[in-house]
Amino acid sequence: MTDDDPINPALLPAGLRDLLPPDAETEAASVEALMEVFATHGYERVKPPLLEFEDSLLAGAGAAVAEQTFRLMDPGSQRMMGLRADTTPQVARIATTRLAGAPRPLRLSYAGQCLLVRGSQLAPDRQIAQAGIELIGPDMPAADAEIVLVGAEALAAVGMTHVSFDLTVPTLTPVLLDDAGLEGPSRLALARALDRKDAASVKRHAGALADTLTELLLAAGPADRALAALAAARLPAAARALADGLAATVAAIRARAPTLRLTIDPVEFRGLRYHTGVSITIFAPGRHEELGRGGRYLSGDAEPATGLTLYPDAILRVAPQRQPRPRLYVPLGADPDAAARMRHLGYATIAALGAGDDGAEARRLGCTHILQSGDAAPLRTGE
Repeated sequence: MTDDDPINPALLPAGLRDLLPPDAETEAASVEALMEVFATHGYERVKPPLLEFEDSLLAGAGAAVAEQTFRLMDPGSQRMMGLRADTTPQVARIATTRLAGAPRPLRLSYAGQCLLVRGSQLAPDRQIAQAGIELIGPDMPAADAEIVLVGAEALAAVGMTHVSFDLTVPTLTPVLLDDAGLEGPSRLALARALDRKDAASVKRHAGALADTLTELLLAAGPADRALAALAAARLPAAARALADGLAATVAAIRARAPTLRLTIDPVEFRGLRYHTGVSITIFAPGRHEELGRGGRYLSGDAEPATGLTLYPDAILRVAPQRQPRPRLYVPLGADPDAAARMRHLGYATIAALGAGDDGAEARRLGCTHILQSGDAAPLRTGE
């Protein structure tokens, strides 16, 4: 393309796209289905702004997404602002300021769009939808279990009943490395080996931790196997507390949802850098794209919290196809009360704007039915 070439008005920046019918309606309906489940469990909806001043948006947990945050100058105040890349830090700000005096545990939900500086190879979109919950105040396995169970119920509401919740404790590996005194190049090399799941390199760089880390690395998978490896491992007190908390969370989940698929990666430490305890990533069978992510963090400077963010865009790509709303053509002069009754029954009514061949016009507009004698008659080929 040269400077003289006309710009295609449909061309959008990398990572941004238009969502067209019927996908836009399907996504909106899915978000509301998720939010309805959240509401039935007592999570009250908040709506943070898309833009905030940089110093508040990137404070606390927000610092972890600073490099993914678009920034611009506010013409009024001449202060720098940021476009949110993640909603959780904003909800934490609301909890510690406007809702500081609200009774704990505080249950909040949200839905909205976020903008990222860059996407990833697996998830190239830079504008992403989020719908999530935050449980602020308690620091206990029952709270971690609740967000998993509510998330599973919300996903089931949009047809996603066969999902896997991958549990990790991102702080466990750093605690082990700190206790072993591993620093500098050796620590970096070991971290890279763990990230690549390279057991041979882990054994080579881990020193006294070689056996423990290798056993935990190879134990990744179904929750029972990983928990058994953690129980058998020789762990320092701080790491043992983290492992015991994870086991208690699994027990709390299984007490209410014994068939829910749970996997554990004991030495996984990637993810959102503000997570401080049990963390969750949700996958669909056979897919590498994340359907959701969450975990324990600090709201403000010290208040314990846990939450879960679902990604409706990703869910839309793997959820069972939603049946489109049937389209009913309403000829000119038809009874408006009959058309209203059809809308109440779930039809989208397409009103004629002029006289003509109603059958041909109905088919041209993609209608499945036509209003005849006050009822919905299926359109037949050639009608």
